Order: sequence, then structure tokens, then C-alpha cells
Amino acid sequence: MIKFDVLTLFPEMFDSLKTSIIGKALEKEKIHINLINMRDFSQDKHKKVDDTPYGGGAGMVMKPDVVYKAYQSIQKDQAKVIYLSPQGKTLNQKKVEELSQESHLILLCGHYEGIDQRVLDKIVGEEISIGDYILTGGEIPAMVLIDSVSRYVDGVLSKDSIQEESFSSGLLEYPQYTRPEIFEGETVPEVLLSGHHEKIKKWRKEKSEEITKKKRPDLWKNKETKC
Repeated sequence: MIKFDVLTLFPEMFDSLKTSIIGKALEKEKIHINLINMRDFSQDKHKKVDDTPYGGGAGMVMKPDVVYKAYQSIQKDQAKVIYLSPQGKTLNQKKVEELSQESHLILLCGHYEGIDQRVLDKIVGEEISIGDYILTGGEIPAMVLIDSVSRYVDGVLSKDSIQEESFSSGLLEYPQYTRPEIFEGETVPEVLLSGHHEKIKKWRKEKSEEITKKKRPDLWKNKETKC
């Protein structure tokens, strides 16, 4: 099991994780998600969590004392603290699989113009980004990380599903088909109806390579370099 402690200003945003595969993983106790509302740790009567930046500039900065008190409320053990930040390394499949081996992750969600650097220096072990663009806060990136990592936790998905999906082998996944056999005049590729497992395996590999070359030449180039 892996435990996620999430430091956030908007815990209600995470309700969507209670559905589908992640919802089932929660029910089976394969993962645990604990949401900590950082506003609860503000000493201000209006539950203010931010202030103007020293040196001037637009926007507001999250106060270090509020973030630190919220962090201190967690039973940490050997937890890894991740700050969801556009300055972090981009999340990829290798990192997802690496994080799935952790037993406890603390995810820090920033807002406004960011978080006071002093508390980041004190508690954060790693910064992770989900892409080179800016969002209004760290909640959506945290949900992306939870979803992607949880899929690799033992018992959440079958091992076959994980091994054959995009990026698991450095290639994009081959095309998938299901009933009806004929749709709008288009038929399922004949090889998939043959029952010949070796031919199907070969076809899928060729299609994965073809799709990767076409849609993600950068991935194909990286794979060729490693070969």
C-alpha cells in the first residue's frame, strides 16, 4: 500500500479520485489518500494563508508558518515530500514507476505566486512538474501524480495491463479493437481474428513502432539511441 498525504487549500477538488480505478484502489486499501487543508493551520481569524511578497511584485505568496504547521501535523515516518511546481523535473513514466515503490508520499500544492522559499528549502525533497505550462495551483498536478503512480501499485491493475500500455516499453501502444467486427464499413484487422498468438504479437509490435515513429519521433529516437 502507498499513502498520499496532500497539503492543499482546496481538498474538495480531490473528490474525483473517489471514482473509477482509483476509487476501487481506495476501497481495497491498496492506496490511502489523506487531505490536509492548510487553511486550518492559519492563526489569522480570517484563515488567511498568504501575504504580499517582500521586494514588491504582483500577486501573493503563501506564508511559510502556515505550510510548516500543516506539514508538522503529518505522521511522517520516512515520507518523501514532493512540491508540485513548474520548476520541477517533468513527470515521466520512469519517475512514475520509481515513485510507486515508495510507501509514503507527501504532496505539497502551491497557489498564487508560490510558497515562501524558506519552508520549501526546509521540507521539500523533490520538485515535480507535469508540463511546461502554468496552472492556477498544484491540485491538478497532484491528482495526475496520484493517478499515474497508483496504477503501478501492486494489486491496483493486472500486470498484463501495465506491461502492454504506452511508454512501458518505450513505445506507444498498438491500436485496440472490439465488437462489432464491422463498424461503418470498417473491419477489424484480419490478424486479430486469426487466433494466431505469435502473428498477433508481431503485428502489435510493428504497429507500436509505426505509431511511435509517426506520433512521437522523439521517443523513437531515444529508443534507437538506447539500442
